Amino acid sequence: MSAMILRLACAWATVAAFLLFGTSLLGQLGAPLISAAIFVWLLGVIIWAAFGVVHEAEILAERLGEPYGTLILTLSIVIIEVALISAVMLGAKGAPTLGRDTMFAVLMIVLNGVVGIGLIVGGRQHFAQSYNLKGASSYLAVIIPLTVIPLVLPNFTTSTGAGTLTTLQSVSFSVFTIALYGAFLVLQTGRHRSFFQEPTREQAPLPRTPARTEKAVDLGPLEGEGHAGGAIWTHVALLLANILPIVILSKSLATVLDFGIIQLGAPVALGGILIAMVVFTPECIAALRAISANQLQRAINLCLGAAASTLGLTVPAVLAIGLFTGQEVVLGLSGVNMVILAMTLLLSTLTFTGTRTTMLEGAVHLSVFFVFVVLVFSP
Repeated sequence: MSAMILRLACAWATVAAFLLFGTSLLGQLGAPLISAAIFVWLLGVIIWAAFGVVHEAEILAERLGEPYGTLILTLSIVIIEVALISAVMLGAKGAPTLGRDTMFAVLMIVLNGVVGIGLIVGGRQHFAQSYNLKGASSYLAVIIPLTVIPLVLPNFTTSTGAGTLTTLQSVSFSVFTIALYGAFLVLQTGRHRSFFQEPTREQAPLPRTPARTEKAVDLGPLEGEGHAGGAIWTHVALLLANILPIVILSKSLATVLDFGIIQLGAPVALGGILIAMVVFTPECIAALRAISANQLQRAINLCLGAAASTLGLTVPAVLAIGLFTGQEVVLGLSGVNMVILAMTLLLSTLTFTGTRTTMLEGAVHLSVFFVFVVLVFSP
């Protein structure tokens, strides 16, 4: 309880400071030490508040069960992501590829980085882990069109060039994206809810061999461990109390990020990667905790759910900002990134077509993630 109060106090105190003195603070970004201090301050508060979001969402997950728990967490995280992207686009007025870069970075971090590390950790501790095949297949069936249509198709349309869309295409694709993701949510929380719950006992993973006695890695408190009591609405209120400071501070962080990237001459895509890392780090840690506790289905709900919700909500938001502000929005990926994306979707389909996972699949996903990182700095 004391940690929660301290976290909220720091977050809201920072909000008050930037609302009152933000103009003068951000006006001193030219000084390297001051710029670094402001960046570390904002980044630390936002990440700390994001961990608070994860904490409250895990309590709600325990109370409400799957898939509601992970759905609340992924939607909360994506709201933060959309707020950060919107702040950068509205502030910089010159970030046409930010939405694309952030979405692509989320896909690479979640589908390759987190999945790769998770399957290696889970394989070492539990040999082979089981999950609900129907749930994973449902996620991939939604992720593939939500990925290909906004990130690949604009490169092959002829009405515009350079990976952009016409107004009609932007509106149509936004409506389609929202409709498809909305239909998925209705089925996920209704008729097909059982697809996203832990598999039955008959589908449990194979027993480990006696020779394998690795000690489980302690990744911190798991779902349901050490959580305080209280009514559901109390935790919903605390969830919102942790989200709001992040949304409010996102504009200030966006200003600092934009200034830093320009001053350092860093790759443009680095801005999207930093946003993805800031927003999704707590959720990724939650997924790794679940895998360490042999709750692979919850980890899959977090990882694949993050990918689906990112595409389902970020694409319409980015296109809407472009239409209302008149900014150019570039969604089409480069040729190299399209190849990495195709490889990622193919590998994800192969990984989640059986009922159990292995360390080899994790190593393959992780190698693709390292290729993505190298190409960011050496395209």
